Amino acid sequence: MRAIFVNLPVTDLARTAAFYAALGFRRNDQFSDDKAVSYVIEENIVVMLLTRERFADFVAGEVGDPAQATSALLAVSADSREDVDRMVAAAIEAGGKPWMPAQDHGFMYGSSFADPDGNVWEVMWMDPSAAQG
Repeated sequence: MRAIFVNLPVTDLARTAAFYAALGFRRNDQFSDDKAVSYVIEENIVVMLLTRERFADFVAGEVGDPAQATSALLAVSADSREDVDRMVAAAIEAGGKPWMPAQDHGFMYGSSFADPDGNVWEVMWMDPSAAQG
C-alpha cells in the first residue's frame, strides 16, 4: 500500500497543532517534537506540520508563504455531504478561513478552507455509484 505524507510550513506550531486536532485527526507523537507535529488523517495519509525553520532544512531555496500565494490544493475525501460541511465548519471554528464557495454537482459535492497558515484543503464527497463509472 502506498502512503502520502504532506509536509507543510507553519508559523505557530502550537496553534496549528490545536487546529488539526480540532479536525479530529490523530496526533502521532513518535514523529512530533518542538519543531514538527505529525497528524494521521487516515491510515495511509499523514500531514507533517513543520516550523518554517525546520521546513527549510528539507527544501532548496526559500520557503514559500501559503498566506501570500496558493501553491498547492490539498484534497481529502469525505463519507458524505454532511461530513464535508462538518469538517469545513470545524476548520473555521478552530481558526481556519473559508476558501472557495461550496460546489454542488449532484453526484459530487465539495467545500474548502485554509488553515491558520493559509494552506488550502478541499473536502469532497462523490456518490459511490458515480465513482464506479
